[in-house]
Formats: sequence, C-alpha cells, structure tokens
Amino acid sequence: MSVSSFSTIPTAKFRLKTTPLTLHSPFLHRIPLRTLKTHKPTSLHISKSSISASLEAGVGVMATKLGMMSFFEESGTVVPVTVVGFREGNIVTQIKTEATDGYNAVQVGYRRVRDRKLTKPEMGHLEKSGIIPLRHLQEFRLQSIDGFEVTQKLDFGELFKEGDLVDVSGTTIGKGFQGGIKRHNFKRGQMTHGSKSHRQLGSIGAGTTPGRVYKGKKMPGRMGGTKRKVRKLKIVKIDDQLNIIMIKGALPGKPGNLLRIAPAKIVGKNIPKS
Repeated sequence: MSVSSFSTIPTAKFRLKTTPLTLHSPFLHRIPLRTLKTHKPTSLHISKSSISASLEAGVGVMATKLGMMSFFEESGTVVPVTVVGFREGNIVTQIKTEATDGYNAVQVGYRRVRDRKLTKPEMGHLEKSGIIPLRHLQEFRLQSIDGFEVTQKLDFGELFKEGDLVDVSGTTIGKGFQGGIKRHNFKRGQMTHGSKSHRQLGSIGAGTTPGRVYKGKKMPGRMGGTKRKVRKLKIVKIDDQLNIIMIKGALPGKPGNLLRIAPAKIVGKNIPKS
C-alpha cells in the first residue's frame, strides 16, 4: 500500500484513547502519572477543648514509704496501715497558668539533695526561683491556682485531716522476668501420672487460622516495676511530732519508695461530672 492511500482515509475515524501512563518496576507499584490537584492549606489551629488532661481534686504532696504495721482504733479494731514519712521538701517550685503554659498547675519539689546530684538545667530551674536543690519535681493540674506562691511550703496537716480519702500512686516492686503462674495466676499441670506439662504455658493460639498470636495474650514477661495508683484510701492517723501519717491499706513499692498523695477524686463532690 502506497503512502498516498493513507491520505484518502478520513481522519475523523481515528480517535486516540488517552490512558494514564504507569511506571512498571518490580520495586514499585503501578503509580499513575496524573496531575496533582492543589489543595488550599488548612489551618492547624487546635482548640483547647480538644486537649483533655486529668485534673487533680486538689494539690497534693510527695512522701516516702516507711513500712506497714497494725493500728488499734479506740473501739479495739485492728487496722493494717502503711506508715508514710516526709523528708525536707514539698515546696512550690513553679506555678503554671493558661496564659503562659496553656493549663493551670502547681509544680512541687521534694527531697533535698546536694548540688552535684542535679544537672545544670535542673539547678538553673530551681535557682531561678531561689529554691534549694530538690530531687523530685511533680506537678498537680488544678482548676484554679489561686492562693499558691513560689517557695511556698506545703504542710500535710493543713491540706488533709484524719478520715480524709486520698489517692496514692507509686512504683510497684520489680519482680523481674516471671512465668505465667506467678505473673497471671495460671494453674499448673499434674506433677505425676505421666504428665509432662507442669509449669509450661501451653497452647498460645490456633494453627493456620489465624496463624498468629493475638495481641495482649497473657504470657511470661517483666513483672512489676510499673506505676500504680491506689484510690480512696483512708487517713487513719496524723502524727505531727514524728512527722508521719498512717494510711489504711497497702501502698505500692517497697520501704523508701517515693509516693504521691493527692485528694481522692470523687465525681460530683470535688470534681465536676462532665
């Protein structure tokens, strides 16, 4: 067929189909080459209502766990209590406001130490307010910070009284790597009658379906050494002479452990329902 014969064919019958080009590579998925649509930049404004933080029912203090004992009430009832002592500290080191930090909080320092025990940024933070070197710094988020001043000394006897309910948080005793029986209270198998499954974990899932182990499966692992809060504990005794208090029940950690004591959260009483 000559070239001139192509000129007689009408061009209207040929319609080219435009398809998006794709990149073919064993390392890439098929990505169509299309024009990118320009979007208007959206504002990154975050409303304060979307940021929810746990508020304390009131300002609290830090203390040191001393041990446990039995306390005899006037009626003769024996109550197991944990003795908690106070070292030098519980001083207001900083007051945070919504204007400067976005929320209201009172930062409290506890346990005086030597200067060389702290880093230079920690020392600079305390020297800025003229406060002695303190080991632990924790803050209590409050709805209102009226009445608090920097370098103010917090007295436990003024904040709490006998019979009050408190929330105590601390670090539990570390047990190391433990098996399923001690960590999750699993039952063991028979020790006799030919059983070969004594303290083993056993089956942890099915076969092909689902072919994996579900997340959160109770298995051996690290036990203890985590933060734990015990709520609504009663203050049995406050001794100003010995500078100790007695709280009913057991508290997390071993003797010498740091504790955080705050008023108990009771919905509808000291914190709002919403």
